[in-house]
Amino acid sequence: MNQIPETGSSGRLRTLREYLIFYCGLGLLAGISFLWTLLALPLNLILPRKWKTRTGRIIITMGFRMYLWALSGMGACHFNLQALDILQKDSPMIIAPNHPSMLDALMVISRLPNLACILKSELVNNLFFGAGARLAGYIRNDSLRKMIRLATEDLRGGSHLLLFPEGTRSTRLPIGTVHGSIALIAKEANVPIQTVFIETDSAFLTKGWPFFRKPSMPIHYRIRLGKRFVPPSDVRGFTVELERYFESALTDVPFPPLYPTEAEGQ
Repeated sequence: MNQIPETGSSGRLRTLREYLIFYCGLGLLAGISFLWTLLALPLNLILPRKWKTRTGRIIITMGFRMYLWALSGMGACHFNLQALDILQKDSPMIIAPNHPSMLDALMVISRLPNLACILKSELVNNLFFGAGARLAGYIRNDSLRKMIRLATEDLRGGSHLLLFPEGTRSTRLPIGTVHGSIALIAKEANVPIQTVFIETDSAFLTKGWPFFRKPSMPIHYRIRLGKRFVPPSDVRGFTVELERYFESALTDVPFPPLYPTEAEGQ
């Protein structure tokens, strides 16, 4: 059933409240990131190497979980992420979600404390996120050969690995082009690939959405588990199979358009 738009003073109050929530959410994320950077910088220097990664990942998981809890408490978002909890005690594997928005990694990390991530190099060098990412042993994507080697070592050491098959946020729906690196890493490390489906009713922070543009609230997010694939032997063939699987599984999911209209978020 379509919601009847609010008009007059009630509509203006709702809009004002949403703007207040929106900017409080952004400020909270910036504040958490800044405090984590201040903590991570000395920890990178004083912690023994074997403690750095574990400490960094646990703190990031706790920080993201508190942040998402705060967004829920403010009424900005509703999150249904419990499906990920069953993976915490599983053996090493690649966690492979679709990637509609910038919040996807935060949602997954908030439920899995022993998770390596592959990040864009600019994020590892970022003032707000870089020190924490390095402490947690997150992996840069600037060198394919090195990325595959480090990811394989991490998986063999007992970690899970978060790797978006598209390599970036979706450029088409239901999923963009799947890259072969996910199959290469799974084959090299001999670990399964657990597919994950992220569903949302908002185009907030999808490709093309300006970072400071307010969405309509509340936004709903749901995560569910898909098929778990055994380690592939045919990298090219598996990459095609994985993309087809995502397309088939997400075809009937009512995603909003990737590029928001001018009316949206006003």
